[in-house]
Amino acid sequence: MKKNFKLTIEYDGSRYHGWQHQKNERTIQGELEQALARLTAQPVVVIGSGRTDAGVHAEGQVASFHCDTRLSANELQKGLNSLTPDDIVIKRCEPAAETFHARYDAISKTYRYCILNRAVPPAVGRQYAWWIRKKLDVDRMRLAIDCIIGTHDFKAFEGSGSPRSTTERRVVRAVITKQKAQYLFCEIEADGFLRYMVRNLVGTLVDVGLHRITPDDFKDILFSRNRSRAGITAPAKGLFLMAVKYEPA
Repeated sequence: MKKNFKLTIEYDGSRYHGWQHQKNERTIQGELEQALARLTAQPVVVIGSGRTDAGVHAEGQVASFHCDTRLSANELQKGLNSLTPDDIVIKRCEPAAETFHARYDAISKTYRYCILNRAVPPAVGRQYAWWIRKKLDVDRMRLAIDCIIGTHDFKAFEGSGSPRSTTERRVVRAVITKQKAQYLFCEIEADGFLRYMVRNLVGTLVDVGLHRITPDDFKDILFSRNRSRAGITAPAKGLFLMAVKYEPA
């Protein structure tokens, strides 16, 4: 009889072409399914809570899979961590209800974007942050980001090719914090995200921080639904999927 399992996964996306299978490319999903096939001697389909793009990282990606196995959740976790590359780690493996689905049952996701704001570029950690040399006005950026809280149409911040039936999303939390004086973390929790939505929001927030546009301009861009008015897409390397929330079991 097949059992359902829930994985919580941390990965460095630098060497991967995103989460989802890509022909002739290394992906997180592909690495996990190969490892599970070796562990269980059967094909296993791993379903992620969402697709992270090439170069994007995760500290709390969630996935689920059904498998006919006598291995316990603990044994599966140890086996996967022994078979996957060092930049993919299974933080938790748990038995899940038969009907649990990592993607469809998620009620919110939290992404964090990291910016290093200082005069000199980084040598260590450069693959995990967007380096911006000019000083950012964080207070203006905080004024701007407040307007995205609530339910809005985020078409102005959508990347092309986004698989969706609607561009409306509900943001429950959006904050910008300073860490160690030089790092800025932009953290957004929402019931769902469009393709490149966080990276396009951050690119436009940086324009606010550099005084290229005002916080009111940022709000006008949101309501315009016009992608051409928004800023650049921030580099993938600064983006982390931090957590996925589900209803209590």
